[in-house]
Amino acid sequence: MVYEPPKDKPVYNLNIAYEIVREKLAKVNTKKQCENSGAELQSNGSVKLIYLNQVYNLDIKKADVSLPGSAKDVSLRDKILLLHYFVQAKGTPQTQKQITYRDLPGGLVYFPTFEKRTIQPLVEHFGDIPRNIIKAGAAVGGSNVFMGDASLLIKAFPKVPIYLIIWASDTELPPGGNLLFDSNITDYLDPEDVTVVCETITWRLINYANSV
Repeated sequence: MVYEPPKDKPVYNLNIAYEIVREKLAKVNTKKQCENSGAELQSNGSVKLIYLNQVYNLDIKKADVSLPGSAKDVSLRDKILLLHYFVQAKGTPQTQKQITYRDLPGGLVYFPTFEKRTIQPLVEHFGDIPRNIIKAGAAVGGSNVFMGDASLLIKAFPKVPIYLIIWASDTELPPGGNLLFDSNITDYLDPEDVTVVCETITWRLINYANSV
């Protein structure tokens, strides 16, 4: 059985978001944005970008995204996300200061939605046996960072690390979880993008755990 996020209100208005990022992409300095984002400029003018441990090709002129060597189409939501990261990346070094979604612009208002889409499903699926999330981390290139009762460091994009932490229940508290980001994340992704990334990570982990 494949688990999927609830089909409620989407994070992006897809058509509008795509048109906006197409306009921004047409104005960028591709070489500079490769440096800022950690992407690689190819000899044919395309851009190679790693997202969740998988290589994608960005066609800058066509504002398109594809998976090399695969006939599988990249969803419009993922295309928007990858193009957002590429055009918005500022190249800011990591601060080593971790923040939560609540610390992002508008994060306090939208945290309940973020929590419903990401933290709650993770806790529901991994809270009873937290160590299972470390095994599932292979699905997104995650590594154990020994925080909480189980944790992962996931390099969502070359310059966007995400920390995922699970706490087991005890006699007084139910299981819990959280997602942490370097405080420079706003120089790479908007809060809506952060939600999309974290939701994608959540369901890849859950599906991987239920497939083994």
